[in-house]
Amino acid sequence: MMFLLYSSLSGALKFSVLALLFYGGCEVTVAKNATFPALIAFGDSILDSGNNNYLSTIVKCDFPPYGRDFQEGKPTGRFCNGKIPSDFSAEFYGIKELLPPYLDPNLQLQDLLTGVSFASGGAGYDPLTAKIDSVLSLSDQLELFKKYKEKIKSALGDEQTVTFLSEALFLICCGSNDIANTYFSTSRRSTHYDIDSYTDLAVNYASQFFQELYGLGARRVLVVELPPIGCVPLQRTLGGGLTRGCANKLNHAALLYNSKLSAQMDSLKNSLPGFKIVYADVYNPLLSIIQNAKQYGFEEVNKGCCGTGNIEAGILCNHLSDEQSCTDASKFVFWDSYHPSEKAYEILTTMILNQHTKELL
Repeated sequence: MMFLLYSSLSGALKFSVLALLFYGGCEVTVAKNATFPALIAFGDSILDSGNNNYLSTIVKCDFPPYGRDFQEGKPTGRFCNGKIPSDFSAEFYGIKELLPPYLDPNLQLQDLLTGVSFASGGAGYDPLTAKIDSVLSLSDQLELFKKYKEKIKSALGDEQTVTFLSEALFLICCGSNDIANTYFSTSRRSTHYDIDSYTDLAVNYASQFFQELYGLGARRVLVVELPPIGCVPLQRTLGGGLTRGCANKLNHAALLYNSKLSAQMDSLKNSLPGFKIVYADVYNPLLSIIQNAKQYGFEEVNKGCCGTGNIEAGILCNHLSDEQSCTDASKFVFWDSYHPSEKAYEILTTMILNQHTKELL
């Protein structure tokens, strides 16, 4: 009778029942309406919900005015005034309201069974990118994922862990720091590679990461491409001339990177059985928001809300910047000089998930 009842449940609820059995009745639940049993995120600051808080790095944002519009106005390590795409994605699929960072020492079994973020602000597909800023590389993130997987096994057992990971959604957002920071802001790569050969190198690292993730059990993977990096406020300031227009060389590099990454993903999809790896266009949606701001309810597109909006990001966006900051971040496409505002994130995330969910099922 128990087996028949279990067999009739949805995938997400099966894991809930299994966890209750393995943990002797402790409260462990998974959202009934969840499309996926869990959301697991890898990448950079776009999806980092606080992992960098626990690292010895200057790439942090666990201080005001970050989190100004978050719950209780609390800075959590999210590079935003409020929620970020990992949160909106978990909420979109009915999994949970917020996706916590894996390095949070207060995580409970319930948190693990519904997903976590391994993302680290400052990371890239190129391992040198993370090394420069002393943050978690994608290899580091995979090592943490292996530890996570062992914890899941202890709750579900080997067989159901395989099923759990095959049904979970893996969200990846990475690569912008490779272009903006490692290649154009330092000479660590540009002295040895032109932009064409560097994007080849970075995409090769990305391919290795996707294959390792597949080997560890991931089967449903949504990869967000690079945005128009040259249009973020900081790059307008650095490379946009007196008018602070978009820095075209960065946008061209992002498009080159995207085209190669997309082709590589198509190759992996054809060569790895059962691998649903989906490429999400964010370049054109964000560019559309920037070019048609009023249609989306925005008033400012070329400056961030924090401070002057021209250069402040990370440690430069701090309590000293607060007096200059805008009063309503929802009118701004960008929160700081590098990261979109909560409202922009919500619009972009909803657009992407509405477009690609069917491909992942």
